[in-house]
Amino acid sequence: MPSFQVAHIREQGQNMLLFPLNSSFGSKMSDEQHSIIAQLEIRAHRAGLAGKAVAVWESGGQTYTIGPKPWAGFLRSISMHFVLRNVNKEISW
Repeated sequence: MPSFQVAHIREQGQNMLLFPLNSSFGSKMSDEQHSIIAQLEIRAHRAGLAGKAVAVWESGGQTYTIGPKPWAGFLRSISMHFVLRNVNKEISW
């Protein structure tokens, strides 16, 4: 059973579920990306974690994210290093 690391943090008064994903995530179609994010959020909630899921991946040395629009400023400021440093949970798929 696959598992996913998650950085469950509280930032700007919000619970955030930052999922570091493989660079291949960026090659998926938008609908598939959003479906994966929704599934990760459901699994995290079932594991007792609160918050909205955010996909984080690197490609070409740059960090990319998909998350709630109100968090865009914060998400632009983070790096994969930040996410990995804050990983504190693991959920099963």
